[in-house]
Order: sequence, then C-alpha cells, then structure tokens
Amino acid sequence: MQIPELDQIQQLIDQHHEAQKEQPRPHLGASMLGHPCDRWLWLSFRWAVVEKFPGRILRLFRRGQNEEAQIISDLRAIGLDVRTPSAGQSRVDFGCHVSGSIDARIEAGVPEAKKTPHVAEFKTHSLKSFNDVKAKGVKESKPMHWAQMQLYMLGTELNRALYVAVCKDDDRIYTERVRLDLEAAQKLVARGHRITQSDRMPEPISTNPTWYECKFCPAHDFCHKSKTTKQVNCRTCAHSTALPDSTWHCARWDDLIPTEAQREGCESHVLHPDMVPWERRESPSEWQAVYIVKGKPITNGEPDSNVYSSKELVANADACGDSEVNEIRAIWGTARVTG
Repeated sequence: MQIPELDQIQQLIDQHHEAQKEQPRPHLGASMLGHPCDRWLWLSFRWAVVEKFPGRILRLFRRGQNEEAQIISDLRAIGLDVRTPSAGQSRVDFGCHVSGSIDARIEAGVPEAKKTPHVAEFKTHSLKSFNDVKAKGVKESKPMHWAQMQLYMLGTELNRALYVAVCKDDDRIYTERVRLDLEAAQKLVARGHRITQSDRMPEPISTNPTWYECKFCPAHDFCHKSKTTKQVNCRTCAHSTALPDSTWHCARWDDLIPTEAQREGCESHVLHPDMVPWERRESPSEWQAVYIVKGKPITNGEPDSNVYSSKELVANADACGDSEVNEIRAIWGTARVTG
C-alpha cells in the first residue's frame, strides 16, 4: 500500500469538513446586519443563495471557535469575571426574525473600568487583518464586528463592549472598549426588520459586476449573471411569508411552517418572481405561476403533465416545455426533468 501524499491527506480532511453540511440559520443574525448590501441580507435570510465554504476555510472557522475558550481562560487568569452563556441565556432577540448570540459577558475586572459590565466579543485575525484593526480601530476596520457589538449591547442593556482580537500568525492580542451608540444600534434593528418583512427583493449595492464589494460576494452569480436561485425551499417560494412574530406562514396550505419543514419545501412550491429572470404572466390558478422561458410559457407549481416543479426549472429551465419532454411526461406521468 502506498503511503498517502501529504496533500492527499489535506484533501481528505477538507472533504470531510465540506461533507458536514451546516444548515443556514433560521434568523437574520446580529453578526450579519453590518453588511453593506440589503440584497445579500435578504437573499441570505430567504435561503435563496447559500454560501458554501471550502474545507480549509471551515477549518479556519473551527480554529476561531476553539480560540474562544483560550481567550476566556486568559482573561479570567488576570482577574476578569467572565460569564459564558448557559443554554438559552446567550441570545438577544429583537423580534421579526432578528437575533444573535453573544460570546460572553464580563461582569467586572476590565482594567480601564473594573466595575463596569461589558459584552465580550472575541475574533481571530490574519496578520494583515490584525494590523489593520489595530491601526484603525474596530469601527473603521471591521464595521460588521462593530455593528454586531452595538446590537449585543442594545440587547443586553449594557453600554460597553470589550473587543478582543488575536493574531493567528504571532499570537498578539489587541483589545478595544467600544461604547454603545444607541441611535446606530436602533437603526440596525430597524434595518433588520425592514429586510425580513420585505416580500420583494431589495436593490443591490451595485449593478457593476466588478464593484469591489460584489466581486467576492456569494450572490455575485445570482445578481450579475444567472438571476436565478439554485435553492428550492419554503423561503424561496412565492406562497410563504415571514411574519412579525418570527414565524413563517404558507398561503397555499394556510398554516405556519416549522423551521425543519421550511428546509425541504413541498411539491406545490412556486419560485418567487424576484428569484428568477423570467417574465411572469397571469396564471389561471393562484397556486401556480406562468413564466416565459425563452419565449415558451411554462407553468410552475405542483407537477403534472403540463406543470413543471420548481426543482425542474432550477435543474434545467430550457428543457422544460420542450415538445419531446412534454410528450415523455404525458406518457410517463412521473417523469421529471433532472438536469
């Protein structure tokens, strides 16, 4: 047996991590609300574009999570009273599907303000990122981290946060005390509510595909090329609505949709009109949509010989409505387009 090459071992490890599929979060997280693009937040919340990471990046995320215990241990060693959240106590909930989870709470002991409670936020950084945040401060260098702390302070009714950054290259530590900006925090909550309660897709931050904030966005292909979601679940369905009480309602079945059921959807799924590039025509049924795909009217809904499911349209919209495909579907009632 040949000894595996080292790069093969890495490939196998990365493949292992990539196979551990993490489901998208059901809420719009406080860690996201500092993102500059309303559209990305809406697409992410709607599970219309699901970001996929290579194994190496997933291992980096794990390293950051593992670092938290070491940071807490070091802070306690120098006298800080750090309280790690127990089950159910770490969440801050702002309603309308907007919530988050704090890393820890410091009751006392921060050298500059020993009696002042702080929200604690722990982050690991590359060398370049660490030097930038140290030089510019967290608000300018990492506005999403700053926004995240603002929401956590608002949600816990504290007015101070301690940001602890660790450089992964040389183990340097940078700390910064952040003050609550009440107006900014309230605007972030209002932004989250506006996005989650919107049935229609917001405008993008830019229509230029080379814009620096778009180039590496997970929604780049959606916004600037395909205009089509690849996801079929309840949140990409035209029948579903996000309610203010943080639940989802299905108009087709007139019922609330449990989170796990949202991930699978049902046969009556109809693609949300903002998540496809096709013109929509009037449909004879309120539970179906008629889209014009390359000049052909395609009925989208619960599939039969004349109606195409959302999964079929996502798999190969051009094949849907083809005369030969229609003939096969008429003969074999269960035949479906798969690619």
